[in-house]
Parts: sequence; structure tokens; C-alpha cells
Amino acid sequence: MSYVPLLERTRGTTVESLHYGAATVVDSSGKTLAWIGDPQLVTFMRSAAKPFQALPFIERGYARDLGLFPHEIAQICASHAGTDLHAQTVNGILNKVGLDESNLQCGTHPPIDKATTERLIAKGVDPTALRHNCSGKHSGMLAHVKMRNLPVETYLDHQHPIQQDILCTFAEMCVIDPAEIKLGTDGCSAPNFAVPLYNAALGFARLCDPRELPPERAQACQTITSAMSAHPEYVSGFGRFDTRLMQIGGGKFVVKGGAEGYQALGILPDLTEPNPKGVGIALKISDGDPKEGVRAAVMLEILHQLGYLNENDLTELKVFSPVQIIYNWRTLAVGESRTVFELKRK
Repeated sequence: MSYVPLLERTRGTTVESLHYGAATVVDSSGKTLAWIGDPQLVTFMRSAAKPFQALPFIERGYARDLGLFPHEIAQICASHAGTDLHAQTVNGILNKVGLDESNLQCGTHPPIDKATTERLIAKGVDPTALRHNCSGKHSGMLAHVKMRNLPVETYLDHQHPIQQDILCTFAEMCVIDPAEIKLGTDGCSAPNFAVPLYNAALGFARLCDPRELPPERAQACQTITSAMSAHPEYVSGFGRFDTRLMQIGGGKFVVKGGAEGYQALGILPDLTEPNPKGVGIALKISDGDPKEGVRAAVMLEILHQLGYLNENDLTELKVFSPVQIIYNWRTLAVGESRTVFELKRK
């Protein structure tokens, strides 16, 4: 089966709902370490692809030429919460190349950060494109365009030179023929990629362990992973899963979720091991995980089964725990949410 049961919710002692999904764990040599469901399941990565979409811009040295700080590089790889901190950072990136929010073609939506949304509503202020969760990615694409003196107005077209550059780089990182990548348009109107979970996981493993890549690309990968792990609050937002897991990981994890139940994660190699390798994990929840709680619980359980998280780590991340008590509106305990899988291993 492509998808298998991963998490169930009970009411009393009866299972009330069941969430399905698939995941694969791959090291940077291409070896499959573990899986659940079909590792060859093809699905869109959505925002989990953002570090790869930033890679050609970084590899060409443009971030260095523009004097971008690590937190700004993290913002380019982000699905941020739309706070003032995030919006101001995106605006600063645009200003460095002589552009502003009017050049962003990501659209608008209320900030993910609830307090920011409530404050804007109270003031009667409509959110601008700067607060769109993908505006950081778009600021990076626009900076890439400006540094190459290419057309700004069409920067999202699939045939635009920077989008072709991104597609080629993404394919090389994930070790897949570009012709085999299924293309679509993301919620922010940028091109997006559907590939097997195996290839996505391999891409994250190589991103975190680029020693076999050409020097310029390896350095770009290290620039991205160090920026994301050092400034996780820019990648997602305070209290959100990607940010909290990177904070608990202390530089060991690079975490990036995407819409419709996609979650990817890279693990930097442990250099104390005899033959250290980076590891990538790609996870897809079949129903899209609209409340974003299933993917977090499942990813934590995967990491726990692999030995990357201990009980203290899980305690720190208890709001996302693989096992949760379900309460009703009177705060009576009425059931439980719990993961129900064991990783398969060779």
C-alpha cells in the first residue's frame, strides 16, 4: 500500500479516526535506512522544497555579494508566521536589491501568527504580501533575478531562467532526471515539484552532508543549513514545530514542512562516528493534515525510533508529542491520540 496507518484518535476505548501516511529515511549515500508505506510514493513537496529553491542563489555567491546575514538566508528558506520580525526582514532583503513589496507575486493572506492577525484586525490594517508565509522565498527569487539582470515581472514563469536553474539544481540534489519531476504551481504561485519520497529524503541528506558535491555547491549547502539551524525562528516562527525541533536539536536538525501534510527533515552527520553520513527523512500524511498536528507527532516518533530523540527531548516537545490526551470543552479527558506504526528496516 502507498499509505499505511500512522496515527489514531480514540474516544473512550474505541478508535474514532485513523490517519494514514508514508515516509522514508535515506542516508547521503542513497541507502534506504527505514520506511513506512511506499518510499516511491510521488507527491508534491510544497514548502519543504524551499532550501533547494534558495540553493542556486546562494551557490552563485549572490547572498555574499549582497551582504545578506544568516538570519536573512534563513528567511529565504522560510514558511514564516508573518510577524513584524518576519515582514521587516523580507522588506530588508528586497531593499538591498532596490525592490519593495509591490514586486512580490506571492499574494496575501492573514499572518499565521494569531496575535499579529488580531492586532492588524484591531487596527483595521490589511496584511500585505510581506506577511505571506512564502514572501521570504520570493524575496530570494527576486534578488536572484536582479543580480542576473533578468526580467522581474515574469520571475515565477516555469520557463524563466532562474526557475530553470532551480529545477536543474533540485534534480541534481535529489538525484532524479528533471524530466521525471512532476511540476505544479504552489499556493504562492511559484513552481513546485512532485518527486518520490525517496528522492526528497535523499536531497535533504545531501543538503546536510554535501561532502561529495562540488566545492561551490557544498559551501552553499552548508551556508543554508547553518543559517536555518542557527535561526530557526525565522524559518517558521516562535512555538511552531519546525522552529522548536531545530531549537531542541541544537544544530543537528534542518526541519522544513510543507502544505498538505508534507514534512521533511535533514540530520547532519555525526562526525564522531567511523563513517558519518547525513540522513534525510520525507513524510507525507495522506489526508493533508489540516491542523498540522499529525505530521509533527509522526515525525517525532520516527526520530524517537531511530534514536535521534530521547525522553527529555520528547518532554521538551510535549505539545507535539506522539501521544496526547484528548480533552473536550469541559477539559474532561475523553480519548487519546497516538502513533501506531513501527519503522521497517533492512
